[in-house]
Amino acid sequence: MRLRDRRVWSFSSVRLRLLTGLAVLLVSGLTASAVITGFLLENYLDRRYEKTLETYADRITEVVGRGPQTADADQLGTLLGPPLGLVAVDADNNVLLSTGSASSVARPVAELSTTAPAGTIVDYDGHDEEHGLAAIRIPSPGLTVDRGPGEADVRPAALVLTVDSSVGDGTVAVLVERQLVLVGAALLLLLGLAVIVLRLGLRPLARMARTADAIAEGHLTERLPATRNGSETDRLAEAVNRAFDAQARAEATVRSLAADTSHELRTPLSTISGWLDLHRQGGVSGPGLETALEHIENEVGRMRLLVEDLALLARLDAGRPVERHDVDLTALAASVVEDAQIIYPQRDITMAPAPEAAVVGETGRLQQVLRNLVGNAVQHTPARTAVRVEISQDSKDVHLRVIDDGPGIPAQDLPRVFERFWRAEASRSRAYGGSGLGLAIVEAIVHAHQGQVRVQSEVGVGTTVTIRLPHALRGATG
Repeated sequence: MRLRDRRVWSFSSVRLRLLTGLAVLLVSGLTASAVITGFLLENYLDRRYEKTLETYADRITEVVGRGPQTADADQLGTLLGPPLGLVAVDADNNVLLSTGSASSVARPVAELSTTAPAGTIVDYDGHDEEHGLAAIRIPSPGLTVDRGPGEADVRPAALVLTVDSSVGDGTVAVLVERQLVLVGAALLLLLGLAVIVLRLGLRPLARMARTADAIAEGHLTERLPATRNGSETDRLAEAVNRAFDAQARAEATVRSLAADTSHELRTPLSTISGWLDLHRQGGVSGPGLETALEHIENEVGRMRLLVEDLALLARLDAGRPVERHDVDLTALAASVVEDAQIIYPQRDITMAPAPEAAVVGETGRLQQVLRNLVGNAVQHTPARTAVRVEISQDSKDVHLRVIDDGPGIPAQDLPRVFERFWRAEASRSRAYGGSGLGLAIVEAIVHAHQGQVRVQSEVGVGTTVTIRLPHALRGATG
């Protein structure tokens, strides 16, 4: 048991597979959350930078549109300092002035701005990936920039307004790094909680395993614990318990069958052995020898009948299919009743008139069913008891009834009439050579034909055995 407990985290364990699957889901979910958050933040910052550029561009355009204007270079530098910047270019795109974030990359930004129509935002990433700028080109006719004492004024043909987006990129990178750290910490915490939850959740399975081990060790009355709360583990426990109960019943049936079979064989074997011992001792000679052989032959016949009945039940229990032919049950029953009238001429055995009743099955087996039922009714009732066979039909089934007005079967015995080797009157059955398997064989054959059999009886009134078999389909062939 301890070795098994130490291996609960093996690669084949449900616990480890659940934990692995949960870890994959957590990693995927948390990572996706971090990536999506970073993407949304970056998109938000980009939109904010673009909005800033568009706002300042609209203001400059409005000022320029009022007519000739003069602007102070120092004021422009202060107004458009980092993260904003400004590049003033002439008609040949030569840089006249640069301020703020555009100072170090004025020339390439000015060239890049010419690749798009005026008023359109373009992105400049830089060759060393340290600069991330968004730029917009604004025509500036009539604008004069005063660069201060000692410097000549310049008249730019256009202004390139920039904003440094690398700060936002750094913010996104820091956010992603921190989120990854949080993802790792959250993963460890959640996995720890998952281990505890799995241990608690799978505790019923561990108890089931211990109980199953106890059953395997021979404690056959043990059953898996079930709380009847409707959970999956509870339904599993109940299903396994039903399987154990079915196995226990099957084993009990096998033991009972073996005991009953040995008991049934013991009597004829004892009789045969007794006569043989008597013969060896010289106690049987002359006419007595013929009597001894007759007794031995009768007992051998009983043993042969028992073995044949058991072999038939074994084949039917194995689910071997019966032959499928169209059978007229009315004609078959009439034949069996006619034979019984010849065998038991002193008994009142009749059959009520009935139309043709077609069923599908094996003629020999269905004939055996009818013979067993009529034979049982004759053998297990007093001599004056009448036996009647009736056949009726409905839209789906054919009903055959074997009715007697004998003493009937007590209500407490009715549930056992189909048990193997069970006899209501053991001595009377053996007197007729019965094995106690007649009705068991009837039930097995009828079930093999997808039919049903039922016994109704009332003490002092009589017994009715009813067989229901499905109609043969029209046009079926044998």
